[in-house]
Amino acid sequence: MDSTATDHFDTSRFEASRNRLASLAYRLLGSAADAEDAVQDAFLHWQATDRQLIKVPEAWLTKVVTNLCLDRLRSAQARRERTVGAWLPEPLLDGDPMLGPADTFEQRESVSLAVLTLMERLAPLERAVYVLREAFSHSHAEIAEILEITESASQQHLHRARHRITAARPSGGEADPASARRIAEEFLDAASSGRTERLVALLTDDATAIADSNAAGPAKTLLRYDTPQRIAAIARAGFKPTPAKRRLAGGTPAIHYALVNGAPAILFVIGDQVIGAVTFDITGGKIATVRGIAAPTRLARLTATWRQHGPDTPLVTQS
Repeated sequence: MDSTATDHFDTSRFEASRNRLASLAYRLLGSAADAEDAVQDAFLHWQATDRQLIKVPEAWLTKVVTNLCLDRLRSAQARRERTVGAWLPEPLLDGDPMLGPADTFEQRESVSLAVLTLMERLAPLERAVYVLREAFSHSHAEIAEILEITESASQQHLHRARHRITAARPSGGEADPASARRIAEEFLDAASSGRTERLVALLTDDATAIADSNAAGPAKTLLRYDTPQRIAAIARAGFKPTPAKRRLAGGTPAIHYALVNGAPAILFVIGDQVIGAVTFDITGGKIATVRGIAAPTRLARLTATWRQHGPDTPLVTQS
């Protein structure tokens, strides 16, 4: 095989692993853009390495991507960007291959916005062990090889990560898809019609809402609301169409139902551009968390996936 054919063959081997590597990087970083950068850096490492010496390419690539992500999580820039109150995971539309494996509850949960947010509280090694074990079912022996730690250390990191996530995560398991959609649509209807009492009734007593503070660019801080009454008031104001909002948005948005990171969501769409997403965490038949995302940098990949899949009939076309 000549060098050109060899390069083509080796590139094909890398491309066969790209979606899996991107899914791993996304879970580790919570950002699609950063995950894509990490995978591209791994490709450069792959090209610069004597591939004949690599016995198991998938294992080698997993190790490279994991450690590239750890370098990012440990960097001073990442620590500044991910300070408490200034960071949200980047949402992904269901069907995006970056969401990766979703066969088990643990795999689906590991890519939820709730758990991606909770993983920010973990040390980088704890996060890596948690993702490799829960989402990709690696053994502790394999994780020890990837992270260059002992199997005992891997087990300890997993125990701490599971404990910290379980302690902070609302109980209730997965919501039934039909019920989740019904609750999201009821929230939309109550917010649009100004029915404050109905909005409050849809929320848990300890519900929280988090929103971008600046839709025109990367948010420096997040807006937080921590009582059902405050959330209801903000929802009423946010869902009420006004001429000023239409001028700011550049048109009148249609409102669509979607699944984002496995959770029910409402998307605001103008043309083929998603200008806002509201996602819901549901527990016990009520909404525990509302996230409002409008920063264009956080919606770029979601918009691209939206365009590929094609929209369904909107729930509402605002006037």
